[in-house]
Amino acid sequence: MLYPSIDALKSKIDSKYSLVSLAAKRARQMQEQGDERLKGYVSYKPVGKALEEVAAGILNKEKQDESTIYEDEV
Repeated sequence: MLYPSIDALKSKIDSKYSLVSLAAKRARQMQEQGDERLKGYVSYKPVGKALEEVAAGILNKEKQDESTIYEDEV
Protein backbone atom coordinates (compact mmCIF):
# COMPACT_ATOMS: atom_id res chain seq x y z
CA MET A 1 0.00 0.00 0.00
CA LEU A 2 1.58 3.24 -1.11
CA TYR A 3 -1.19 5.73 -0.55
CA PRO A 4 -2.10 6.77 2.06
CA SER A 5 1.06 6.07 4.02
CA ILE A 6 0.88 4.27 7.34
CA ASP A 7 2.51 7.28 9.03
CA ALA A 8 -0.29 9.58 7.84
CA LEU A 9 -2.89 7.09 9.03
CA LYS A 10 -1.24 6.57 12.43
CA SER A 11 -1.41 10.32 13.05
CA LYS A 12 -5.22 10.12 12.67
CA ILE A 13 -5.94 6.83 14.50
CA ASP A 14 -4.02 5.80 17.62
CA SER A 15 -3.46 2.09 16.93
CA LYS A 16 -3.13 -0.22 13.93
CA TYR A 17 -5.84 -2.49 15.31
CA SER A 18 -8.33 0.38 15.52
CA LEU A 19 -7.35 1.50 12.03
CA VAL A 20 -7.89 -1.95 10.51
CA SER A 21 -11.19 -2.42 12.31
CA LEU A 22 -12.49 0.98 11.26
CA ALA A 23 -11.40 0.54 7.63
CA ALA A 24 -12.95 -2.93 7.41
CA LYS A 25 -16.30 -1.74 8.76
CA ARG A 26 -16.34 1.24 6.42
CA ALA A 27 -15.33 -0.91 3.41
CA ARG A 28 -18.22 -3.29 4.14
CA GLN A 29 -20.58 -0.33 4.36
CA MET A 30 -19.36 1.01 1.01
CA GLN A 31 -19.83 -2.39 -0.64
CA GLU A 32 -23.36 -2.77 0.66
CA GLN A 33 -24.63 0.81 0.31
CA GLY A 34 -22.30 2.39 -2.26
CA ASP A 35 -21.96 5.48 -0.08
CA GLU A 36 -18.77 7.35 -1.06
CA ARG A 37 -17.85 10.47 0.90
CA LEU A 38 -14.94 11.79 -1.18
CA LYS A 39 -15.30 13.24 -4.67
CA GLY A 40 -12.45 11.15 -6.07
CA TYR A 41 -10.41 8.19 -4.92
CA VAL A 42 -6.97 6.90 -5.92
CA SER A 43 -7.86 3.34 -4.84
CA TYR A 44 -10.29 1.08 -6.65
CA LYS A 45 -10.97 -1.29 -3.76
CA PRO A 46 -13.26 -0.41 -0.83
CA VAL A 47 -10.58 -0.93 1.84
CA GLY A 48 -8.24 1.49 0.08
CA LYS A 49 -11.08 3.99 -0.28
CA ALA A 50 -11.84 3.69 3.45
CA LEU A 51 -8.19 4.35 4.30
CA GLU A 52 -8.24 7.41 2.05
CA GLU A 53 -11.25 8.68 4.01
CA VAL A 54 -9.31 8.21 7.25
CA ALA A 55 -6.33 10.12 5.82
CA ALA A 56 -8.64 12.94 4.68
CA GLY A 57 -10.11 13.21 8.19
CA ILE A 58 -13.64 12.31 7.09
CA LEU A 59 -13.70 8.97 8.88
CA ASN A 60 -12.93 8.99 12.60
CA LYS A 61 -13.07 6.48 15.43
CA GLU A 62 -16.07 6.82 17.74
CA LYS A 63 -15.55 7.22 21.45
CA GLN A 64 -16.57 4.11 23.38
CA ASP A 65 -19.07 4.55 26.18
CA GLU A 66 -17.46 3.25 29.38
CA SER A 67 -20.82 2.27 30.89
CA THR A 68 -21.65 -0.21 28.09
CA ILE A 69 -21.59 -3.86 29.16
CA TYR A 70 -21.08 -6.42 26.42
CA GLU A 71 -22.35 -10.03 26.48
CA ASP A 72 -18.88 -11.52 26.85
CA GLU A 73 -18.19 -9.37 29.92
CA VAL A 74 -21.12 -10.71 31.94
